[in-house]
Amino acid sequence: MKEERKEVAFAKLTNIPSSPRKMRLVADLVRGKEAFRALGILKFSNKEAAAQLEKLLRSAIANWEAKNERKAESGELYVSTIYVNCAPMLKRLRPAPQGRGYRIRKRANHVTIIVDTIPNDNNSKA
Repeated sequence: MKEERKEVAFAKLTNIPSSPRKMRLVADLVRGKEAFRALGILKFSNKEAAAQLEKLLRSAIANWEAKNERKAESGELYVSTIYVNCAPMLKRLRPAPQGRGYRIRKRANHVTIIVDTIPNDNNSKA
């Protein structure tokens, strides 16, 4: 069990001030992709959430490198799991016509990325 967990590394980012729906659009782009390819996708995406996810993915790769005490090579890691959860939302009031107040919900989210090594199928073919 401990040997299996050594190959898996993760990174979390909490209370990002954007809606979970916008973040999930970007997270779906990199789910299951090879890690360095995912970095390229995030680098050239023009969504604001992509910059935050790119930084988080770099952190997860660095965590993997620290656990395994070596540099990650291209084609070795992939984004095994990525999920976006809702964070507590801030509720504000905005003035509206005829003395009313409309409720504004300022949403936030939490993101978790788990990177893992790409399994080799050499053992199963032999």
